[in-house]
Amino acid sequence: MANKIRWGVLGNAKIAREKVIPAMQRGSYCEVVAMASRNVEKAKPVCDALGIATLHSTYEALLADPNVDAIYNPLPNDLHVPWSIRAAAAGKHVLCEKPIGLTSAEAQDLIAARDKYGVKIGEAFMAKTHPQWLRAKEIVVSGAIGDLRLMTCVFSYFNVDPANIRNNAEMGGGALMDIGCYPVTLSRMIFGGEPTRIVSSIDRDPAFGTDRLTSAILDYPQGQCVFSCSTQLNPYQRVIIFGTKGRVEIEIPFNAPPDKPTRIFVEPGGVVEEFPVCDQYTIQGDLFSRAILDNTAVPVSIEDALGNMLAIESVFRGSHGTANL
Repeated sequence: MANKIRWGVLGNAKIAREKVIPAMQRGSYCEVVAMASRNVEKAKPVCDALGIATLHSTYEALLADPNVDAIYNPLPNDLHVPWSIRAAAAGKHVLCEKPIGLTSAEAQDLIAARDKYGVKIGEAFMAKTHPQWLRAKEIVVSGAIGDLRLMTCVFSYFNVDPANIRNNAEMGGGALMDIGCYPVTLSRMIFGGEPTRIVSSIDRDPAFGTDRLTSAILDYPQGQCVFSCSTQLNPYQRVIIFGTKGRVEIEIPFNAPPDKPTRIFVEPGGVVEEFPVCDQYTIQGDLFSRAILDNTAVPVSIEDALGNMLAIESVFRGSHGTANL
């Protein structure tokens, strides 16, 4: 196989055209060669600007394209698993946007499809491979902040556009599915396991039916993750990881900028660790492409995605009290 994976993109999603595709095009092991859009007139200027040679008018045509090795799937949440399975059936590897699907049952269906068709499938949680998170995990494991006890997270933005898919309950919209999935997956990464108990509180928008403010406590054997996420608050994000002797604070934990350094603050010592400019979407694309080229494990497996969906489902159930996993 060539030293670059040829990627095709399902749809013309904003995250794809503004963040993921340009980042992947700058990668060492990625080449975005095709896109499929049901609105060719709208997608053609995007392809021209990004240097994408082939534009298909149907998703089926993209999956049948022999010049495409792997598919990036940034479709709405309710289309993640159906089209990822169809891509796998066509022999394509798949990097699917988070959350992997609407339910844990869908994640299990995707695992079955991966095994049946013998392709690589992974979840696009780019933050998990950013150097600042790898370093935070390293600090925790080293014992430099003592015994891990608490992780606190806030992630919010303001969006009341009724036409936006994030405000569509049937399509998997809402705060927890869109951004609450980050503290869930990253707390699982930092604590190194699965939560054993979850308690939550959810406030739903009366018009949209989506959760506009969700707060939860995830109990782990070593301690707790406490987070709040919202689609109707002032935009903000921050993570603090507390141990018995110190803490790690991540300044921009989720939407790390691709054009300036990022920082974490470490106590004891008042240390500021700065990470050179990098694009977490470039890192994500290259790592997934290398997994295909080298036939190694993908950065974020579907088994890991299944664990996240189980926890998310428990947060939804826990809005009525205590939910035991």
